[in-house]
Amino acid sequence: MSKKLNISDLHVEVSGKEILHGIDLMVNTGEVHAIMGPNGSGKSTLSQTIFGHPNYTVTKGSIRLDGKDLLPLSPDKRANLGLFLAFQSPNAVPGVNIASFLKQAVNAKRRFVDPAFKGLKIREYRELLEGTMQTIKMKPEFAQRYLNTGFSGGEKKKSEILQMAMLRPDIAVLDEIDSGLDVDALKAVCEGVNTLRRETGMGVLIITHYPRILKYIMPDTVHILMDGRIVRSGDHTLAHRIEEDGYDWLKSTEKPV
Repeated sequence: MSKKLNISDLHVEVSGKEILHGIDLMVNTGEVHAIMGPNGSGKSTLSQTIFGHPNYTVTKGSIRLDGKDLLPLSPDKRANLGLFLAFQSPNAVPGVNIASFLKQAVNAKRRFVDPAFKGLKIREYRELLEGTMQTIKMKPEFAQRYLNTGFSGGEKKKSEILQMAMLRPDIAVLDEIDSGLDVDALKAVCEGVNTLRRETGMGVLIITHYPRILKYIMPDTVHILMDGRIVRSGDHTLAHRIEEDGYDWLKSTEKPV
């Protein structure tokens, strides 16, 4: 069943200063949208607001998932409804291995849907984890490591993809997940995302500063965010234009679009 993330006339303040000035955006399951823009344009503010970070205050507008108002909900409830955020710089959790962390997360999401759910049995969970890791081509021993502890940048992003694969969101937000990755790590992360798209039909919102990730995850629509507003939307060729000419041409009325 198709679902949609609908952001309407979103205004957001941080420490009393308005950062987003009326964002309109709709992402359906099965679609890939990319948000591009220079540093300081409001990209991360948008992702953090979608997930209810307390430092970001919505002063006007709405965020809905399949018609459900998300603004009154805590981040965990938003996640359990079908959202997922892949962080640019995920935190390390020493002493907690990935397999245990994921088991708790999967059980919590299923319990949210069915309060009577008792939790996955050991064998059920092991089969789910091993099958998921095989699907996204990850070695089983990776799940026994402590969450993001001592991980390289690429390993942290692969951990995010594994979490996404286990939780199977309706809409995934990738917040500059390409940051700090070499080409091989970027290809591996994008292959995982593309596999999940094929397997689950999830929608994807990619937030990025550079267009290189869009060479591996083809967007249906590219949106340019500048100074807290979406100033242009188009197909994947808009990302190529940004790669060639940067963002300055969007500030000028002298150059053709």
